[in-house]
Amino acid sequence: MSSSVPRLVIAAPSSGSGKTTVATGLMAAFASRGLAVSPHKVGPDYIDPGYHALATGRVGRNLDAYLCGAELVAPLFAHGARGCDLAVVEGVMGLFDGAAGEGELASTAHVAKLLRAPVVLVVDASSQSRSVAALVHGFASWDPEVRIGGVILNKVGSERHEGMLREALDASGVPVLGVLRRVEQVGTPSRHLGLVPVAERRAEAVGAVAAMAAQVRAGCDLDALFALARGAGALAGDTWDAGEALASSPPPPLPVPVPGGSAPRPPDRAERARPQTPDGLNRPRVAVAGGAAFTFSYAEHPELLAAAGADVVTFDPLRDEELPEGTRGLVIGGGFPEVYAPELSANEALRKAVASLARSGAPVAAECAGLLYLSRELDGLPMCGVIDAKARMDERLTLGYRDAVAVSDSVLAEAGSRMRGHEFHRTVVEPGAGVAPAWGVRVPVRRVEGFVQQGVHASYLHTHWASAPGVARRFVERCVGSWATAG
Repeated sequence: MSSSVPRLVIAAPSSGSGKTTVATGLMAAFASRGLAVSPHKVGPDYIDPGYHALATGRVGRNLDAYLCGAELVAPLFAHGARGCDLAVVEGVMGLFDGAAGEGELASTAHVAKLLRAPVVLVVDASSQSRSVAALVHGFASWDPEVRIGGVILNKVGSERHEGMLREALDASGVPVLGVLRRVEQVGTPSRHLGLVPVAERRAEAVGAVAAMAAQVRAGCDLDALFALARGAGALAGDTWDAGEALASSPPPPLPVPVPGGSAPRPPDRAERARPQTPDGLNRPRVAVAGGAAFTFSYAEHPELLAAAGADVVTFDPLRDEELPEGTRGLVIGGGFPEVYAPELSANEALRKAVASLARSGAPVAAECAGLLYLSRELDGLPMCGVIDAKARMDERLTLGYRDAVAVSDSVLAEAGSRMRGHEFHRTVVEPGAGVAPAWGVRVPVRRVEGFVQQGVHASYLHTHWASAPGVARRFVERCVGSWATAG
């Protein structure tokens, strides 16, 4: 692969400077010109990619050098940007802020270097004038391998203020590519874990994205920004592909029988009529939770499941009273079940269906919000009761990357397998681990967390399966195994 897709990285000196407004506005503005724009987000964030997808009409994808490894950043980027005219990558935190104690690892600067992409620095100029030149000079000279190609000044108060800022920056050698005034309507509401996801406020989000695009069109030099993007260096290497990733990953052990099940049996006529995998196996249906309550997921997960032979179907636990017909595996990612606890609890029919599927031994993978949903109760309201634990909201934010070791054999991993993950929640599950815990993590002291029982793997840890494609194949193989032994 040699990717020459024009690309920009949108960064800032710190969080709250306006990266999301500028990045999303640029995506929408360029898309409105008829360009195919590929949206990307540095780090583990799930919410911003939803706004990016709304702006571009394409799936928002994450680029995380910690979760996936630096070697996968460019291939995953090329996968997402294939066939596009432009890629816009929104950074995370401040330009040089990465994983704690790991130097530049997973920082926006690190990803920009891996992508050989120019950086546009978004500066909150609301409380400064001449000092902006010293700030920009410092960021532009800190790491000579990071190319600061321009500055967009945000929250500029007046024409006089703009003139002072431009005069100060004239001698910096870094061009001003845009000036955005303080405009209230481009703001998006936040709550305990950041922006409110698009799925929860789609109509309002459409208006917010349109306002961002209008502000960017009015205040930024789109032609100069596109010219800067076209100056990005070519990327040499492989483009990530789910099927190829699975083919190169170690094969999983043979499917284990469901507790209490019988020996594998030949498929019946109805099963033989279902679509076949490349290996000639029946395609087990894997249901993936979606909707407003479960919005946290990585785009590569369903792609890997499908490549592993699954028939992937999305369902909404807020609306659907049954699992998709023929479900043999269930994936429940992150989100905000605490916000929708009354509605999730009221959907008793689906809660019972999920519990019944779990009792059958079918594979169930639950991360964070999924863990809460599988618990006995959430903030005093009945949930699925698959896990014998209670969940509740908490004032303390748990946030950070984790190095994890699988403690128990499960549908996702063999005991002893190592994987990197991320925690991001304001909830507590009591107890925090079952008799067979899911993971051992060090934060900073070693502890175990999560639950493994029958086919269920439930944990607070968010993982990116592109870093370990065998996880998806192991899960699908377990679906096939549970299918064959059922009944």
